[in-house]
Amino acid sequence: MFKGWPMFLGVFISSVSQVMLKISAGKKYENKLREYLNPLVIGGYAIFFAATLMTILAYRYIPLSSGAIIEATGYIYITFWGITIFKEKINKGKILALALIIAGIVIYAL
Repeated sequence: MFKGWPMFLGVFISSVSQVMLKISAGKKYENKLREYLNPLVIGGYAIFFAATLMTILAYRYIPLSSGAIIEATGYIYITFWGITIFKEKINKGKILALALIIAGIVIYAL
């Protein structure tokens, strides 16, 4: 069984927490306290904490060099969320960057 799954899950939920924080940052709040103490921000940081714990757990079983490659998959998740949730446009530069990231992951896996 692949023991690096906590790392993949941690990277994925970390990207979800980034989405939550970006959504919160795009809203207007009546005061500074509400800006930082709202469910999206608190939940986002709680998820970041969980992702950190998963990363620590994963490094007990996978080499440090593999962790860096798995962390790179976060760029793919963030691009997906940007396109689907925030309706961001993807340009040639982003496509090239993602292709290089994916190529690096594949080359390392071989």
